[in-house]
Amino acid sequence: MIYSNRALALDVPDRLAPRLLSVEVHDGKALSFMTERAAALLAELAGEVLFVPATTRTKAQYERVNLPGPTPGWLPKYAICANGGHLLVDGVADEDWRAEVRTRLAEGSAPLAEVVEHLALAADPEWTHKRRVADQLFAYLVVERAELPEGWVAELTDWCGQRGWNVSLQGRKVYAVPDPLSKSSALAEVERRTGAATVLAAGDSLLDTDLLLAADHAWRPAHGELADTGWTAPAVTALSQAGVAAGEEILRQMLARVRAAAPAARPTGAGLDDVRA
Repeated sequence: MIYSNRALALDVPDRLAPRLLSVEVHDGKALSFMTERAAALLAELAGEVLFVPATTRTKAQYERVNLPGPTPGWLPKYAICANGGHLLVDGVADEDWRAEVRTRLAEGSAPLAEVVEHLALAADPEWTHKRRVADQLFAYLVVERAELPEGWVAELTDWCGQRGWNVSLQGRKVYAVPDPLSKSSALAEVERRTGAATVLAAGDSLLDTDLLLAADHAWRPAHGELADTGWTAPAVTALSQAGVAAGEEILRQMLARVRAAAPAARPTGAGLDDVRA
C-alpha cells in the first residue's frame, strides 16, 4: 500500500502524476507515500472490514507509518510485523503470540545466533554493505547484487534449508528467515480471534507468498519478485499496474469486492503488505 520514492513507478508525464500523501516520516524526512485517492479508498475500506497491515518491517519500523483511516487518530486493531513475529493488538505487542512464536522457533529451526554467525563468515565485505538482525527474529544482508558470486545464494539456501530456515533475494537484500516465522501463521491467529469468514490480501515479495495463498482472494502487482518470476495462483489476481498505481488499484478492487458481497458474507479480514524499494 505504501511506496518509497524509488518504488513509486510514476511512468506518466509530470503534469499527470497523482497527488501523493506522505504516510511515513523518519528523522524528519518523508520516506513512504500513497496516492491521495488510495488514502481515501483505504479509509473507506477500513470503515467496512477489519483491516490488518502485514509486513516484514520490524515493530519500530512499522510504528513510523501513519496510515489514513475512517476516523481521526484511527489505529488498526491488529497488525502483523516482523514477518509474523509480532502481533500488535491496539498498537501493543501481544505477549501470548510472542511466546507462541518463541516455542515454534525453538522446535522448528536452528537458533538465530547460528545463522547470524554463518552469515558473518559467508558474506564478503567487498559486496556486503550491511548485516542486520530484525527484532531478534531473523537476519538480512544489504548487498551489491551485481557482485554476488555465482552460486552463493544457492549455497546459502541449501545451508539454511538444512537448519529450518529459508533464504530469499529481494532487491538488494538477502533475507534469512526461520521456516516457522510467517505472515500466514499470524494471520491465522487473527482469524481465530476474530472469527473472520473471508480474507483478502495483497503482496509483491517472496515473503508474501504464504499470505497470498492463505487468503480467499489476493492481488499481486506488476512489480516485485513475484511479478519478476511470473508467480501466480488460482485465487490471485495479477495486476498490470506497478508502483503506487498498483496500491491504488488493489484498494479499489478490494473495496468493490467487499461491497458486491452479501452483507452476511462480507470479508472481515484483510491482510496488506507495504512495498519498499
